[in-house]
Amino acid sequence: MNEHDGLAERFEEQRGQLRALAYRMLGSPSEADDAVQEAWLRLGRIDVQRVDNLAGWLRTVVTRICLDMLRSRRSRQEDLVEQQVLDEVSTPARGTQPENEAVLADSVSNALLVVLDTLSPAERIAFVLHDMFAVPFDQIAPIVERTPVTTKKLASRARQKVQGMPLVSTTDLARHRRTVSAFLSAARAGDLNGILAVLAPDVVRRADPAALAPGAAAEVRGARAVAEGTVALAHRSQLAELALVNGAVGVVVAPRGRLVLAVTFAIENDKIVEYDVIADPARLRNLDLAVLSSDRRE
Repeated sequence: MNEHDGLAERFEEQRGQLRALAYRMLGSPSEADDAVQEAWLRLGRIDVQRVDNLAGWLRTVVTRICLDMLRSRRSRQEDLVEQQVLDEVSTPARGTQPENEAVLADSVSNALLVVLDTLSPAERIAFVLHDMFAVPFDQIAPIVERTPVTTKKLASRARQKVQGMPLVSTTDLARHRRTVSAFLSAARAGDLNGILAVLAPDVVRRADPAALAPGAAAEVRGARAVAEGTVALAHRSQLAELALVNGAVGVVVAPRGRLVLAVTFAIENDKIVEYDVIADPARLRNLDLAVLSSDRRE
């Protein structure tokens, strides 16, 4: 085995961890692969004999690459349209096998990716490295060009945003979660009776035009009509996840962490009395989103 082959083997030993790191930082499998590939190219330009900790060096390089990509993304202010998001969901990232792609995508909830995308680049880097990969703050600080104390504050601020602040008591939050979970499970299964079981008789469903088929009513009243409409859109529920939306239990549809729909609920006596399907980009941007604790998979 020549020196290049030996280096390639050592790099491949780290590839999975590097991809996992880059995916959490970027929220895109293809961009994560680009970051890892760039790290491999940079590795070929240095004297590896002078690197004491190859795994740590690669992690730092991938993180710096991701930080540059996040800053560039923010400066361009790119808004991905829904079709671009769905294309990415159905197309494996370059250089990966579909089964590996599925494992990577399933390793982080889409709801978490949505919330991570609201963080500043430095906050996201500090949070991912420390809270998900247990990297000490004194090692993160040089990457984000802060002191260790300031870096700790970045991660703390990010953590508060990720966890959110429920506007109801812990007891009510748990009860509302059970109700919305039951609704979502029934919607995914197309279970009309299951949906009816959690709807108030006079429930109202409102939806932005972008969330509806052409000619569909923006407002529907009554449990039977609302439930039948929900069953008709069961396919959309397959991508839905629970999240904290404006401080209450809600639902997001966010393929690869790109938010395309959100649902807010009004719940009384364990029944849904009203829900609002939000798809207008301006309304989506104004939502306060956070992750419900058990949706965190890390």
